[in-house]
Amino acid sequence: MKIVTLAENTSVSEEFKNEHGLSLYIETETHKLLFDVGASCLFAENAKKLGVDLCEVDTLVISHGHYDHGGGLKTFLKINDKAAIYINGQAFENHYSKRADGEAYIGLDQELFSNPRFIFLAADFVIDDALCIFSNVQGERCCSTANADLLMEKDGLRMADDFCHEQNLIIRERNQVVLVAGCAHKGVVNILDHMASNYDMQPTVVIGGFHLYNRARKKSEAKELIEEIGNELKKTATIYYTCHCTGEEPYQILKMMLGEQVNYLATGSRVII
Repeated sequence: MKIVTLAENTSVSEEFKNEHGLSLYIETETHKLLFDVGASCLFAENAKKLGVDLCEVDTLVISHGHYDHGGGLKTFLKINDKAAIYINGQAFENHYSKRADGEAYIGLDQELFSNPRFIFLAADFVIDDALCIFSNVQGERCCSTANADLLMEKDGLRMADDFCHEQNLIIRERNQVVLVAGCAHKGVVNILDHMASNYDMQPTVVIGGFHLYNRARKKSEAKELIEEIGNELKKTATIYYTCHCTGEEPYQILKMMLGEQVNYLATGSRVII
């Protein structure tokens, strides 16, 4: 299995531009898929440099309804005319972030909502023997306090986001079970608990952001929370590749705790599992 990072907050070199966003190309024995499309068309620009043909992608999964994961949708739809696009049914609701000067819209492009290529999901969904999507993660362990600055709109009222629009991907291939998460707003520990209780499995590899940095406030989570998460992850035999909203300082704390059990993905990264 090959994972190529098309867009992320940092880059492996000056050859690749970066942005606040995430897009991963994952090639398995049976699929060429994308997980998220970043905040803009940047993922497509970097795909060309990395030798990834987006026309050949057969599956796209959008992790949740924030622009930094679905902002490149319009670009993808122009490039690729065949991929099945799986997105949660609540992803196109209005989402906002609290900022120093008010509230900023961080949702998806509403003009795309009626596109017939979208497959809207409300619950867990098995694509085939290799791919499964799950959502509705419960649990309140080790959650990011930065979630408090993220809002959703219901019946014209803005309230705390419950992240019901967030979904995760399980990829099974040979002896590997790979869990891919966008921002893990529900908390990576709770997502792992959900996978264990509902699917009776522990991933061999986890890829995604852990949402330990509040971009609006330019502030990392408390060291105590990061260490609590690190201690939970250390109990597993899983290898973690994190990125995007984890933040560089929180990552360094996790790296000190987990060593080679955790690594960072940047734009241009290539990983073979």
